Amino acid sequence: MDNRERFHRSLSFTPVDRVFNHELPLWGQTYDRWLQEGMPEDVHIGDLMAGCEFFGVDRVGYLPLKVVDMMPAFTEEVLEEDERYRVVRFADGHVGRALKEGEAHGMRMSMDQYLSFPVVDRATWLDARRRYNPHSPARYPAYWADVKRCLAGRDYPLALTHNACFGLYSFLRRLMGTELACTIFYDDPALAEEMLEYLTDYLIEVIHPALDEVEIDYFNYFEDFAYKGGPLIGPNIFRRYLLPRYRRINDLLRSHGVRHIWLDSDGNTEALIPLLLEAGITCHWPLERAAGMDPLQIRARYGHDLALVGGIDKRALARTRRDIEQELYSFVPQLLADGGYIPTLDHAVPPDVPYENFLYYLELKRKLLGG
Repeated sequence: MDNRERFHRSLSFTPVDRVFNHELPLWGQTYDRWLQEGMPEDVHIGDLMAGCEFFGVDRVGYLPLKVVDMMPAFTEEVLEEDERYRVVRFADGHVGRALKEGEAHGMRMSMDQYLSFPVVDRATWLDARRRYNPHSPARYPAYWADVKRCLAGRDYPLALTHNACFGLYSFLRRLMGTELACTIFYDDPALAEEMLEYLTDYLIEVIHPALDEVEIDYFNYFEDFAYKGGPLIGPNIFRRYLLPRYRRINDLLRSHGVRHIWLDSDGNTEALIPLLLEAGITCHWPLERAAGMDPLQIRARYGHDLALVGGIDKRALARTRRDIEQELYSFVPQLLADGGYIPTLDHAVPPDVPYENFLYYLELKRKLLGG
């Protein structure tokens, strides 16, 4: 059994020789810490989500379409800078204040402070819209024929585009910021409809050639439309504005043989899960424990209608081996026995996790997976 089949079986509630081993990436600061704690410098680590032979994480391919990239992009420029902060206009047009201290491998120790966004009304939306031409040749990789040839006959699963590719709410947030992306449905519902309809049409146009020419195993919506207390948009807004557009996209995906449709959101999304199922989502992740997402309770409510990925509290890995054991054995064996579950951490590995703790976590998880 190869890893592509393992992936499908692990998410489809069917028997498998061992469950697919997937994992979330490291913070750049975590990577630097682990080098100091003995991790070899001469091995391939990279993005763990794409696989890592050194850590025994299974390979996942990501078809590198440029979906969220503006073409043409804004010119990235530093607007202000002092000893501690840098204010930058980024390629997607937003302006943010970035903390310089502790930056590692392009990752900062804290989120930027968002100062402004490119879309504030219909006029600025029209300027942004021209930057999202679905037929821009650069949205597909160069030497596309060679890319297709290399993917034919692969033995690992392939996702359509990269992980943080596209979401309906998240695209609004990317263009407008969180506040406007939440209030536009009330303040200017016509503009919300116009933007979402264009973005849905845009995505369909971008991905259609890839779906026609490459066998895709799964698609992941990147939304992050919840926080600890619940979703940032309510069920009524979801049903009116997002649900019909998810269905359009998901119908296209399924008609081209895409078997698994994931939705990625941190925070507590429980109020939206029935609507996710209605929209055609088949898998939800990463089930953030600090936000109250309980994998066993979610499975009890939705059964085999919803596959799950994630759910292991990353905070446990910063504590003792006993804490790691308690976290994994408190629910992972039960879900693995039921099927339709791939265990991973509930977010990227933060820099308070010791290298030896991560190795111990991987060892325990590997035993539970059956490998």
